[in-house]
Amino acid sequence: MFRHVVNFRWNSQSSPEHVAALEEALSGLPALLPELRRYSYGSDAGINEGNYEFAVVAEFDNAEGYLAYRDNDEHARIIQTHIAPYLDSRTVVQFDFND
Repeated sequence: MFRHVVNFRWNSQSSPEHVAALEEALSGLPALLPELRRYSYGSDAGINEGNYEFAVVAEFDNAEGYLAYRDNDEHARIIQTHIAPYLDSRTVVQFDFND
């Protein structure tokens, strides 16, 4: 299995409405990408100070499935429309794992 994890910190332009629109857009990706085996996302629970504010976790059978997700046109549109204008910083990691 192959996992992709992204953490986002938003800029001052972000709002609860922005996050809701992002979540709605992300909810449509699993139907478009059969390569996605598990897909979760959401705002930080607010338990620890200094955490990033939003995360996306996607799981695939292999790196090729991740590449299909990464290069998907709708995924790119979501980044351009719902993430990039509101992004302060992000962290990203991909790794293989045994399920």
